[in-house]
Amino acid sequence: MFLVHKSRKGRYDMWTSSCKAENIESRRLELLEKGFEVLSKKSIESVAMQDVADAVGCGIASLYRYFDKKPGFVVAVATWKWEQFQKENQKRRPSENFEGMTAADIFEFYLDSFLVLYRDHKDLLRFNQIFNVYVQSEHIETRTLQPYQGMIQNLKERFHIIYERAKQDHTIRTDEDEEEMFSKTLHLMLAAVTRYAVGLVYIPENGFDAEKELEYQKNLLLKDYRVDE
Repeated sequence: MFLVHKSRKGRYDMWTSSCKAENIESRRLELLEKGFEVLSKKSIESVAMQDVADAVGCGIASLYRYFDKKPGFVVAVATWKWEQFQKENQKRRPSENFEGMTAADIFEFYLDSFLVLYRDHKDLLRFNQIFNVYVQSEHIETRTLQPYQGMIQNLKERFHIIYERAKQDHTIRTDEDEEEMFSKTLHLMLAAVTRYAVGLVYIPENGFDAEKELEYQKNLLLKDYRVDE
């Protein structure tokens, strides 16, 4: 018992000692990582800030120095996790700014990103499901949601590249408003991969291939928007 107590005390000392910028950032990152782990295990409403502090091994006062309220912390976790995926997905790009690619090529890359999300990040999809429920049920203020909305805005700006290039090469139709096209494709693909990730799907007696079915939906959207040469 003494050894555990001593180790725990050491963790508290680490969190209350140095205030160097690099330590502050590493501690914030640790809070976000552990916060995602804790918040993903059950409903967000049932998780207290003390649960997060205990999981990290710091005092509750240390946690509140970084995040003064639970809603802000939850939004920060969601924003950080999605940004991590976006950075990872960006590395999949064939070229930095999609040089040499048509709008149809980039649009397919965009749709494929949802399949990658399902294949490699089911934990994020499950978390996002309970996050949306939490935001609605707790009536989180718009100001608190700004970081998360900013992340979505970044995604919209990347989608804008597709739409603008389509105006030039006409490989994707632009008769539909850009905002409508973004909203439709985002919601259809995200809803589909989320349902599969959380298990809200019909399961045939002989089973099914989730990725094959998701690929089918991706191809339907691609076919609907692609302009035949």
